[in-house]
Amino acid sequence: MAGKFNFNFRMIAIVAAALLGLFVLWTYARGWAPSRDDYAVQGIVVSDENGAPDWPALGATGVDFAYLTATEGAVKRDKSFQTNMKGAGDAGIRFGALHHFDICRLASDQANLFITTVPRSKNALPPAVQLDFSDTCTGRPNRGLILSELATFLGQIEVHSGVPAVLLLDRKFEEQYQISKSIDRTVWLESNWFLPDYSARPWVMWTANSARSVDGIDSPVRWAVVRK
Repeated sequence: MAGKFNFNFRMIAIVAAALLGLFVLWTYARGWAPSRDDYAVQGIVVSDENGAPDWPALGATGVDFAYLTATEGAVKRDKSFQTNMKGAGDAGIRFGALHHFDICRLASDQANLFITTVPRSKNALPPAVQLDFSDTCTGRPNRGLILSELATFLGQIEVHSGVPAVLLLDRKFEEQYQISKSIDRTVWLESNWFLPDYSARPWVMWTANSARSVDGIDSPVRWAVVRK
Protein backbone atom coordinates (compact mmCIF):
# COMPACT_ATOMS: atom_id res chain seq x y z
CA MET A 1 0.00 0.00 0.00
CA ALA A 2 2.82 2.36 0.90
CA GLY A 3 4.55 1.55 -2.38
CA LYS A 4 1.44 2.43 -4.36
CA PHE A 5 1.12 5.69 -2.42
CA ASN A 6 4.74 6.60 -3.15
CA PHE A 7 4.28 5.81 -6.84
CA ASN A 8 1.18 8.00 -7.07
CA PHE A 9 2.96 10.81 -5.21
CA ARG A 10 5.90 10.63 -7.61
CA MET A 11 3.58 10.72 -10.61
CA ILE A 12 1.77 13.75 -9.22
CA ALA A 13 5.11 15.46 -8.60
CA ILE A 14 6.29 14.70 -12.15
CA VAL A 15 3.06 16.02 -13.68
CA ALA A 16 3.19 19.14 -11.51
CA ALA A 17 6.81 19.80 -12.48
CA ALA A 18 5.96 19.33 -16.17
CA LEU A 19 3.02 21.74 -15.92
CA LEU A 20 5.18 24.27 -14.11
CA GLY A 21 7.83 23.97 -16.80
CA LEU A 22 5.24 24.51 -19.53
CA PHE A 23 3.89 27.56 -17.72
CA VAL A 24 7.37 29.06 -17.38
CA LEU A 25 8.09 28.38 -21.06
CA TRP A 26 4.73 29.87 -22.12
CA THR A 27 5.33 32.98 -19.99
CA TYR A 28 8.81 33.42 -21.44
CA ALA A 29 7.56 32.97 -25.02
CA ARG A 30 4.80 35.55 -24.55
CA GLY A 31 7.28 38.14 -23.34
CA TRP A 32 10.18 37.30 -25.63
CA ALA A 33 11.70 39.80 -28.07
CA PRO A 34 15.06 39.84 -29.87
CA SER A 35 17.97 41.60 -28.22
CA ARG A 36 18.25 45.34 -28.72
CA ASP A 37 21.95 44.79 -29.39
CA ASP A 38 20.96 42.99 -32.59
CA TYR A 39 17.80 44.94 -33.43
CA ALA A 40 17.84 48.43 -31.98
CA VAL A 41 14.51 49.49 -33.50
CA GLN A 42 11.46 47.49 -32.42
CA GLY A 43 7.72 48.05 -32.59
CA ILE A 44 4.20 46.68 -32.81
CA VAL A 45 1.28 46.08 -35.15
CA VAL A 46 -2.13 46.99 -33.77
CA SER A 47 -5.77 46.97 -34.87
CA ASP A 48 -9.16 47.48 -33.28
CA GLU A 49 -8.91 43.89 -32.01
CA ASN A 50 -6.28 45.08 -29.52
CA GLY A 51 -8.65 47.42 -27.75
CA ALA A 52 -7.47 50.84 -26.57
CA PRO A 53 -3.66 51.00 -26.26
CA ASP A 54 -2.07 53.19 -23.61
CA TRP A 55 0.27 54.92 -26.05
CA PRO A 56 2.37 56.87 -23.51
CA ALA A 57 2.95 53.61 -21.59
CA LEU A 58 3.92 51.81 -24.80
CA GLY A 59 6.37 54.55 -25.67
CA ALA A 60 7.91 54.31 -22.21
CA THR A 61 8.37 50.55 -22.44
CA GLY A 62 10.34 50.36 -25.67
CA VAL A 63 7.90 50.66 -28.57
CA ASP A 64 9.84 52.64 -31.18
CA PHE A 65 7.23 52.46 -33.95
CA ALA A 66 3.73 51.18 -34.64
CA TYR A 67 2.00 49.96 -37.73
CA LEU A 68 -1.69 50.71 -37.41
CA THR A 69 -4.17 48.59 -39.32
CA ALA A 70 -6.13 51.05 -41.45
CA THR A 71 -8.04 49.10 -44.07
CA GLU A 72 -8.83 45.59 -45.24
CA GLY A 73 -9.98 44.62 -48.69
CA ALA A 74 -12.25 47.10 -50.44
CA VAL A 75 -14.80 47.93 -47.76
CA LYS A 76 -13.46 47.54 -44.21
CA ARG A 77 -11.98 50.44 -42.29
CA ASP A 78 -10.40 49.68 -38.93
CA LYS A 79 -12.56 51.35 -36.29
CA SER A 80 -9.57 52.34 -34.15
CA PHE A 81 -7.27 53.67 -36.86
CA GLN A 82 -7.91 57.37 -36.38
CA THR A 83 -7.76 57.08 -32.59
CA ASN A 84 -4.57 55.03 -32.73
CA MET A 85 -3.00 57.46 -35.17
CA LYS A 86 -3.60 60.37 -32.82
CA GLY A 87 -2.53 58.41 -29.74
CA ALA A 88 0.72 57.21 -31.28
CA GLY A 89 1.52 60.65 -32.64
CA ASP A 90 0.84 62.36 -29.31
CA ALA A 91 3.10 59.83 -27.58
CA GLY A 92 5.94 60.53 -30.01
CA ILE A 93 5.81 57.04 -31.52
CA ARG A 94 6.44 56.90 -35.26
CA PHE A 95 3.58 55.18 -37.08
CA GLY A 96 2.55 53.91 -40.47
CA ALA A 97 -0.68 52.57 -41.95
CA LEU A 98 -1.22 48.92 -42.83
CA HIS A 99 -3.57 47.58 -45.48
CA HIS A 100 -4.67 43.94 -45.50
CA PHE A 101 -4.81 43.07 -49.19
CA ASP A 102 -7.67 40.85 -50.41
CA ILE A 103 -6.89 38.89 -53.57
CA CYS A 104 -10.62 38.49 -54.20
CA ARG A 105 -11.20 42.24 -54.51
CA LEU A 106 -10.22 44.68 -57.24
CA ALA A 107 -6.96 46.46 -56.50
CA SER A 108 -8.34 49.84 -57.60
CA ASP A 109 -11.23 49.56 -55.12
CA GLN A 110 -8.82 48.65 -52.33
CA ALA A 111 -6.52 51.52 -53.20
CA ASN A 112 -9.44 53.95 -53.16
CA LEU A 113 -10.43 52.76 -49.68
CA PHE A 114 -6.88 53.16 -48.40
CA ILE A 115 -6.38 56.60 -49.94
CA THR A 116 -9.68 57.92 -48.53
CA THR A 117 -8.88 56.52 -45.07
CA VAL A 118 -5.19 57.32 -44.57
CA PRO A 119 -4.22 61.01 -44.65
CA ARG A 120 -1.02 62.17 -46.32
CA SER A 121 1.77 62.79 -43.84
CA LYS A 122 5.43 63.54 -44.43
CA ASN A 123 6.22 62.11 -41.00
CA ALA A 124 4.47 58.77 -41.48
CA LEU A 125 6.33 55.52 -42.04
CA PRO A 126 5.93 53.92 -45.48
CA PRO A 127 2.57 52.16 -45.87
CA ALA A 128 2.64 48.40 -45.32
CA VAL A 129 0.67 45.88 -47.39
CA GLN A 130 -0.09 42.56 -45.74
CA LEU A 131 -0.28 39.66 -48.20
CA ASP A 132 -1.72 36.37 -47.01
CA PHE A 133 -4.62 33.99 -47.49
CA SER A 134 -7.88 34.46 -45.61
CA ASP A 135 -10.90 32.30 -44.85
CA THR A 136 -13.19 34.80 -46.58
CA CYS A 137 -11.38 34.48 -49.91
CA THR A 138 -11.01 30.92 -51.15
CA GLY A 139 -10.02 31.80 -54.72
CA ARG A 140 -6.45 31.43 -55.92
CA PRO A 141 -5.87 33.66 -58.97
CA ASN A 142 -2.84 32.92 -61.12
CA ARG A 143 0.46 34.62 -60.34
CA GLY A 144 0.30 36.97 -63.33
CA LEU A 145 -3.02 38.40 -62.20
CA ILE A 146 -1.83 38.80 -58.61
CA LEU A 147 1.28 40.68 -59.73
CA SER A 148 -0.76 42.90 -62.02
CA GLU A 149 -3.27 43.75 -59.31
CA LEU A 150 -0.52 44.43 -56.79
CA ALA A 151 1.21 46.74 -59.25
CA THR A 152 -2.05 48.67 -59.66
CA PHE A 153 -2.60 48.90 -55.93
CA LEU A 154 0.96 49.92 -55.13
CA GLY A 155 1.06 52.48 -57.91
CA GLN A 156 -1.99 54.26 -56.56
CA ILE A 157 -1.20 54.25 -52.84
CA GLU A 158 2.43 55.21 -53.41
CA VAL A 159 1.38 58.30 -55.36
CA HIS A 160 -0.74 59.14 -52.33
CA SER A 161 1.94 58.43 -49.71
CA GLY A 162 4.90 59.69 -51.72
CA VAL A 163 7.11 56.73 -50.73
CA PRO A 164 7.42 53.03 -51.73
CA ALA A 165 5.37 50.62 -49.65
CA VAL A 166 6.59 47.75 -47.49
CA LEU A 167 5.39 44.23 -48.34
CA LEU A 168 4.43 42.09 -45.35
CA LEU A 169 4.62 38.59 -46.82
CA ASP A 170 3.05 35.54 -45.22
CA ARG A 171 5.09 32.35 -45.76
CA LYS A 172 2.37 30.38 -47.59
CA PHE A 173 1.47 33.34 -49.77
CA GLU A 174 5.09 34.01 -50.71
CA GLU A 175 5.77 30.34 -51.44
CA GLN A 176 2.83 30.20 -53.84
CA TYR A 177 3.19 33.58 -55.58
CA GLN A 178 6.88 34.46 -55.09
CA ILE A 179 6.10 38.14 -54.82
CA SER A 180 9.59 39.14 -53.72
CA LYS A 181 11.08 37.81 -56.95
CA SER A 182 9.14 40.26 -59.09
CA ILE A 183 8.27 43.30 -56.98
CA ASP A 184 11.20 45.35 -55.70
CA ARG A 185 10.06 46.63 -52.32
CA THR A 186 11.20 46.43 -48.73
CA VAL A 187 10.35 42.95 -47.44
CA TRP A 188 8.76 42.24 -44.06
CA LEU A 189 8.58 38.57 -43.03
CA GLU A 190 6.97 36.72 -40.14
CA SER A 191 8.41 33.83 -38.14
CA ASN A 192 7.94 33.31 -34.41
CA TRP A 193 11.27 33.22 -32.53
CA PHE A 194 13.34 32.03 -35.49
CA LEU A 195 14.85 34.07 -38.32
CA PRO A 196 12.72 33.90 -41.49
CA ASP A 197 14.21 32.65 -44.75
CA TYR A 198 11.41 32.33 -47.27
CA SER A 199 11.77 35.38 -49.53
CA ALA A 200 13.90 35.87 -52.64
CA ARG A 201 15.42 39.12 -51.37
CA PRO A 202 16.83 39.98 -47.92
CA TRP A 203 14.23 41.05 -45.41
CA VAL A 204 14.39 44.39 -43.60
CA MET A 205 11.60 43.80 -41.06
CA TRP A 206 10.73 40.69 -39.09
CA THR A 207 7.72 39.85 -36.94
CA ALA A 208 9.64 37.97 -34.29
CA ASN A 209 6.73 37.30 -31.92
CA SER A 210 3.17 37.32 -33.24
CA ALA A 211 1.58 37.32 -29.77
CA ARG A 212 3.79 39.27 -27.40
CA SER A 213 2.45 40.63 -24.14
CA VAL A 214 3.56 44.20 -23.44
CA ASP A 215 2.68 46.82 -20.87
CA GLY A 216 0.22 49.37 -22.22
CA ILE A 217 -2.05 47.05 -24.19
CA ASP A 218 -4.42 44.39 -22.89
CA SER A 219 -4.14 41.80 -25.64
CA PRO A 220 -1.06 40.21 -27.28
CA VAL A 221 0.36 42.10 -30.26
CA ARG A 222 2.64 41.36 -33.18
CA TRP A 223 6.16 42.47 -32.25
CA ALA A 224 8.37 43.47 -35.17
CA VAL A 225 12.01 44.48 -35.46
CA VAL A 226 14.11 46.28 -38.07
CA ARG A 227 17.38 44.87 -39.33
CA LYS A 228 20.36 47.24 -39.34
